Amino acid sequence: MAGEQPAYRRVADQLRRLILSGELAEGTRLPSLREIATQYGVAVSIATRALDVLRADGLVMARPGAGTYVRRFERIVRSSPGRLARDHWGGGAAIQDHDTGPRVRAVDIVIGDAPASAFVAEALGIEPGTPVLTRSRRFVVEGRAVQLSTSYLPRELTRGTRIEHTDAGEGGTYARLAEQGLALTHFTERIVGRSPLPEEASALDLLADGARILEITRLAYAEDRCVEVNRMVLDSDAYELTYSFPS
Repeated sequence: MAGEQPAYRRVADQLRRLILSGELAEGTRLPSLREIATQYGVAVSIATRALDVLRADGLVMARPGAGTYVRRFERIVRSSPGRLARDHWGGGAAIQDHDTGPRVRAVDIVIGDAPASAFVAEALGIEPGTPVLTRSRRFVVEGRAVQLSTSYLPRELTRGTRIEHTDAGEGGTYARLAEQGLALTHFTERIVGRSPLPEEASALDLLADGARILEITRLAYAEDRCVEVNRMVLDSDAYELTYSFPS
């Protein structure tokens, strides 16, 4: 029938309801794949895909040799504009500290060079193809990959500074720019929802079928000059975005 829900989605949705209602509580061991398949009248392969969906949603986790257990992932609250306030990073804290607080977090960082795309070049006021410094990061919170982020900065602002290192020091890149007299004054962000590219789905451990991400493009300005372009890809199921505005 046209529009009929795939079997694995139907099973995943029914298990999700049990988890969200509390009937399957935190720490509860789920039935085996064979038991789930029998209970819902589907093949084991369908039950496997259903659990894959729940894992991608942060509702369950697999323990090798022990089974699959309910584990609710508390969404990360990304609060703007507070997370970008100078009082925060100017005091030596990382922006991610504002988002995740004391939660266990790991960051993989790769520093490199890349030719500026047309968009990056226009934003930074340079010619397309001009080499820029890239800082690519993969954020993992409580064992779950939640965000990819790549910053693009003019080489004239980064050469010979700690921005070229994986550890940019207290306060990160923004504090290092401020030390050069380029204290950030304002930001703009553009947010779109879309399906992940294959490499993004792989890096975030997302299912290619049905997964959604939030792409956030942030421009950081020191007065009228854009000094950084940051392109972020967030697992939409891992985040809650909140905003405060003056009236």
